[in-house]
Amino acid sequence: MYVSYIPQIISNFSGDPVSPLQPLVAMINGILWTGYGWFKTYKDWPVIISNVPGVIFGFITVLTVYMH
Repeated sequence: MYVSYIPQIISNFSGDPVSPLQPLVAMINGILWTGYGWFKTYKDWPVIISNVPGVIFGFITVLTVYMH
């Protein structure tokens, strides 16, 4: 799912920025789920591993919207 941000990142670098709202919300969602998995009594590694890419790709997408 988060790999779909790659075309948006490329679009941002090519001078046609996308809206930062959806990647920002996805990044926040990934942060919350990663925190949930991390702070459980027994770490929930599938939840952590599946949401860390959302944090990374969401952050990069939002960052490149303002860097173009």
